[in-house]
Amino acid sequence: MSSSSPDSSLSAPLHWKFSQVFGEKAPGEDVQNSDLISAIEFDKSGRHLAVGDRGGRVIIFESKEAEETNEQRSRIELEAVDFSSKAHRRPIYQYKAEFQSHEPEFDYLKSLEIEEKINRVRWCMTHGGSMFLLSANDKTVKLWKLKEHKVKQVKETDHSSAVHSENGLLAEASYISMQGKPTVPNGHDMEWTTNAVKNISPVQEAQAKISSLEDSVRASCRKVYAHAHDFNINSVSNNSDGETFISADDLRINLWNLDVKDQCFNIIDIKPSNMEDLTAVTMHVLLCPNFILALCSEVITSAEFHPSHCNLLAYSSSRGFIHLIDMRQSALCDKSATILQETEHQPGSKSFFTEIIASISDIKFVNDGQCILSRDFMNLKLIPVLLLVQLWDIRKDSMPVKVFKVHEHLRPKVRLFPYEDKTL
Repeated sequence: MSSSSPDSSLSAPLHWKFSQVFGEKAPGEDVQNSDLISAIEFDKSGRHLAVGDRGGRVIIFESKEAEETNEQRSRIELEAVDFSSKAHRRPIYQYKAEFQSHEPEFDYLKSLEIEEKINRVRWCMTHGGSMFLLSANDKTVKLWKLKEHKVKQVKETDHSSAVHSENGLLAEASYISMQGKPTVPNGHDMEWTTNAVKNISPVQEAQAKISSLEDSVRASCRKVYAHAHDFNINSVSNNSDGETFISADDLRINLWNLDVKDQCFNIIDIKPSNMEDLTAVTMHVLLCPNFILALCSEVITSAEFHPSHCNLLAYSSSRGFIHLIDMRQSALCDKSATILQETEHQPGSKSFFTEIIASISDIKFVNDGQCILSRDFMNLKLIPVLLLVQLWDIRKDSMPVKVFKVHEHLRPKVRLFPYEDKTL
């Protein structure tokens, strides 16, 4: 986002701009692949922002608005503020911490390289003043503890100054009076006493001057949840109970306990009966579309827990369906309580590309849990297609409440894309 000045930002609208890396980049400037942002997540308060990149790093930012509001304004000033103007105020997030979450690995059993790219970051509940964060790459989920502590900065060191306090003078007098006396019953002095430097007070040492105190965040890995997914992890979601979370890949969803790193429960499994078709299924209907259409299968694209009901979760599929699951029904949730699917308004308009663009890339519950925000997706590097953002009411499973159309200018061109050669 950009704005001319803090004063003008109160009245002028915000100007949004898209960026995949931090900092200002000139057109045509070379950008490292490891610097590309791959995951982003706000905590519930909106005060902290976690960002993951393709280099396996997680960067933490903190909002300055809450600090400035509490420290730089009096109560009278706060009461006089027109809070309606906050809608146009430029949010400012400052750098707080950075740590390396994942490293590149190699699976020798499958001869597979596992890149360090962060797929998901999720904030957990705060305990004892510490923040907790889940980060995941293709195969491993890690639990991180972020602890704030004060860091003292030494401005200068003075070796010449002496401290003339009452305790210092007493200590010096006692030290000098013991010079000629034996320190043990046999009449011999201890070695440290005889070798001590004469007439030097212990208090006449270097005095460090502290210039300031700064807040620093120390990140430590508390748990590593690994060896539970054969396919790439696409989603991680915390439960409202504060004890469990789910991790989802293309075909399975596993339920974890935050305190148990070596055991999980498989609650959803949509693996097809024909094991030979698994490789084709994981292509997300991109590489061999005719074969996928004949297979008539689907893959999991995203999964999310309900924000307030710990027994409810939803997951989306490549066929454009959103499945609502009640974990109280059975241990293996192979049957959906509700399936959100938009009914066809124009019979006969279904085609290959309409099925492709119906694949949902991500879903998100709103804060009250009554609606789900979903987004249809397609990789723009392969083919530009229609992108939609839909707002669903879970009480109405036949159609969304609101549809926000993005790239509507591409709709007339969808039928012009060549795909007869089985490549997109």
